[in-house]
Amino acid sequence: TFKQLYNQLNIHNIQLFCSDYWKSYLEVIPKSKHMTSKAQTFTIEGYNSLIRHFTARFRRKSKCYSKSEKMIENTLNLLFAKWNGTLNYVF
Repeated sequence: TFKQLYNQLNIHNIQLFCSDYWKSYLEVIPKSKHMTSKAQTFTIEGYNSLIRHFTARFRRKSKCYSKSEKMIENTLNLLFAKWNGTLNYVF
């Protein structure tokens, strides 16, 4: 599964991949483009956890799931605006 994802990403000429020490990453990503460390991944995992906590559409695919990329983008924009204190709403 990761090999398929890597092949899809590879067309974008990504210069550096940061990951943990999972064996599949080590087998697929070339060493010259791969940095293995938890130091670069814990912040991203924290944000992913908060996104899943506050938005139902990222928890399960069986319910509350939108296939529309625009709706996912809008959801994230609203969530980030709320976090940043830039969301203005009127009741």
